[in-house]
Amino acid sequence: MKMNRIKEVLQEKGLTQVWLAGELDKSFKMVNAYACNRKQPSLETLFRIAELLQVNVKDLIVDNKP
Repeated sequence: MKMNRIKEVLQEKGLTQVWLAGELDKSFKMVNAYACNRKQPSLETLFRIAELLQVNVKDLIVDNKP
């Protein structure tokens, strides 16, 4: 089940997971796990990602309601 849109927003912004990993001071492997929805970032990290990508944190969260 898809929980976040980190990968899509990175693509929309023309940014890479490598760039995001560097900005967050996290490993590429961890950021890739977030982007591929294998792991979910902490709320603090999610807000930091939203800040770095200049989007509202709500734009990173998938609404699974029909």
